[in-house]
Amino acid sequence: MASGAPQQNGQTAEETPGFLDTLLRDFPAPLSPESPLPWKVPGPVLTLEEVEGELAEVAMGFLSSRSAPPPLAACLAHEAVSQLLQSDLSEFRKLPEQEEEDGDRGDRAEEKAPVTLLDAAGLARSLFDRLWQACGQWQQQVPAAARAPQRQWLVSAHAIRNARRRMEDRHVCLPAFNLLFGLEDSVDRAYFAVFDGHGGADAARYASVHVHAVAARRPELAADPAEALRAAFRRTDEMFLWKARRERLQSGTTGVCALIAGNTLHVAWLGDSQVLLVRQGQAVKLMEPHRPERQDEKDRIEALGGFVSHMDCWRVNGTLAVSRAIGDVFQKPYVSGEADAASWELTGSEEYLLLACDGFFDVVPHQEVASLVRSRLAGPQGSGLRVAEELVAAARERGSHDNITVVVVFLRDPQDLLEPEPDAPRS
Repeated sequence: MASGAPQQNGQTAEETPGFLDTLLRDFPAPLSPESPLPWKVPGPVLTLEEVEGELAEVAMGFLSSRSAPPPLAACLAHEAVSQLLQSDLSEFRKLPEQEEEDGDRGDRAEEKAPVTLLDAAGLARSLFDRLWQACGQWQQQVPAAARAPQRQWLVSAHAIRNARRRMEDRHVCLPAFNLLFGLEDSVDRAYFAVFDGHGGADAARYASVHVHAVAARRPELAADPAEALRAAFRRTDEMFLWKARRERLQSGTTGVCALIAGNTLHVAWLGDSQVLLVRQGQAVKLMEPHRPERQDEKDRIEALGGFVSHMDCWRVNGTLAVSRAIGDVFQKPYVSGEADAASWELTGSEEYLLLACDGFFDVVPHQEVASLVRSRLAGPQGSGLRVAEELVAAARERGSHDNITVVVVFLRDPQDLLEPEPDAPRS
């Protein structure tokens, strides 16, 4: 639940010692070389630039699966990952494998530059040892950052595969953005995102791990968060394209993210996943999705030598129905990795943000979102936590066959939304 001032989560303070005790009871010693890892290794190798995002994802997933209080999980993950990054990583270095012919790599200088590859399994095992050490130390004294009052959020998220053979969507809800990346300035930050993959889930999964990790380290983050998000999309696209060429991946993903920094909302997007702001019961359009039929997108594609044609829908070069995305290695540069971004000051009259993929917005117009949410909140089982699930069901009932993901970030207490506005006529 978002509020104007930080609120102490008493339950978190009470749960922290018990959580640490339980974890150390279940894992009384660091893992032996023969012991299985308690999490899935993120692939065989990682580049140095991928390490922070991938290991933070692994640690947060493990701690969340054990019901760690979110602020504690973020602080522990940051402690373990930062300790590992400060160590000598040369022991994890793997010799580069000549998996591709020079012709497959192209002529770009950055693709010919040597890239250090690190053993992902070794890094994951070392990460657990550092996580275990931090838990042991924090049993005696939990750091102030993990005990400090945090702004409280109510977020409802739901996703379904629907009629598709595979689930290619991914979403991110990270209220503890600052804690996960050790940001110590006075600006509260929370991050939310939806990524809608196509041609496989690799690109969507990669973007859900790396966009926010890259943004957190961008020098523009403090002064120009929107530009930091744009740069993060661009760099994540470059990172994934290198991985795609090396591992012969063909997937891509659209994406939309929202970073709430203090009283300002910053959004960035690629493709047709969208974010909508609802204020005083009215939908506020924040963005224009990237589709091939947009005249400026069509002009850009044709200027590069590509084309836009209509089959069952408008498509780039007769294939993709989106004109911007992370990945899609064989459709670059026609399918661009350059995101758009924008910022809005929040005045306190805003009710919630809704982020969703095209599986939702293709069948639910913007102007109907507020009435749908209100009707769900007013129902006999009305609950802010279940709103996303009910919105997904509504999209499915309206005929959506695609993967559907909806994330609703409440900026006010959901029950307050059922009260008439002060100047509204009463029946």
